[in-house]
Amino acid sequence: MKFTNVYKKNIKEGKGKRIVVNQGGTSSSKTYSILQLLYTIAANSKKPLLISVVSESMPHLKRGAMRDFFNILKSNEIYERDKHNKTDNTYQVGISSIEFFSADNDAKLRGARRDILYMNECNNMSYETYNQLEVRTKLKVFLDFNPVANFWVHEKVLLQDNVAFIKSTYKDNDCLDEQIIKSIEAREFTDLNWWRVYGLGEVGALEGTVFSNFDVCDDIPEDVKWTYYGMDFGFTNDPTTLISVSLASGELWLKELVFETGLTNQDIGEKLKRIGLDRYDEIVADSAEPKSIVEIKRMGFNVKPAKKGKDSILNGLDILKRYKINITKDSLNLLDEFRHYQWKQDKDGNYLNQPIDTFNHGIDAIRYVALNKIGGSKQKVRAFG
Repeated sequence: MKFTNVYKKNIKEGKGKRIVVNQGGTSSSKTYSILQLLYTIAANSKKPLLISVVSESMPHLKRGAMRDFFNILKSNEIYERDKHNKTDNTYQVGISSIEFFSADNDAKLRGARRDILYMNECNNMSYETYNQLEVRTKLKVFLDFNPVANFWVHEKVLLQDNVAFIKSTYKDNDCLDEQIIKSIEAREFTDLNWWRVYGLGEVGALEGTVFSNFDVCDDIPEDVKWTYYGMDFGFTNDPTTLISVSLASGELWLKELVFETGLTNQDIGEKLKRIGLDRYDEIVADSAEPKSIVEIKRMGFNVKPAKKGKDSILNGLDILKRYKINITKDSLNLLDEFRHYQWKQDKDGNYLNQPIDTFNHGIDAIRYVALNKIGGSKQKVRAFG
């Protein structure tokens, strides 16, 4: 197994420390490196260890840490099928066991003790969750996150003794593709806060986020008043997105259905069929792509161009900010957008009434529904908070 630079930093800086904090930018390999380390600890242990890997939800865990862990094993040809219990989400390494579970599993949070804990992207979890897990951990705790803003790690954990702090950036990742490096470095002069957080691994500021009126939910309620679908087109760099927007109990409920680059119109049509949409389901799509709308419509789908009008971005956001918004926990890309969509700043640091044109592909799709299907209509609205 070829070990990363961040793996080596965790060995060196974390030696003798109970808590090891990994703060880093995008593509710094911090998650991959910690998982490498957990595997080697388990493989070399002379006594049985229970190691817990925890993320905010199972969809997040499966798409992130679990996928990375099993990719490590398979790429190094050390994966053993009979050691993998897919029902319990555990993997046996020698005489030790690595388990994967989500922070929304209350029984696991308050359940049995473990030897080592790894909280992946812990800034998406509460301090209470950390407390419940940490107090039941005997030996060592690993935490990692992108530093989008100060949170409980900075305010509480790093003030304690016996804590190692490791900062990493994309430059610590020797295996990073040149195109990804160029993409990261292209943001240096166009989005300063993004560059600070994801390029340099420094703590950013989220005071200028557009949305604060959203929560994470398990699923869409059954008793919805209506459901529409918003679509934004992309291809090479930007994803094509499809988001379901429902109204229930005066609140909006959102679910990410498509969020993918490289989709042709034929691909989009096939995905709509697999999702189960038909000619009765109304889709409001980006009017800047009339050819795509016509082609998808000819496949039998009820796609209509969004009417935008003057100041459509601000008007759409204003409509969405009137509601409490619930986003399903498996809508990982959409949640990421809502957490990071920010207002622009002038040279003096004052926020402008104009959002930054990033973290908005799913949000744009939702705006089309807001402008064309909610608008100024008199809905029964339940305010957030």
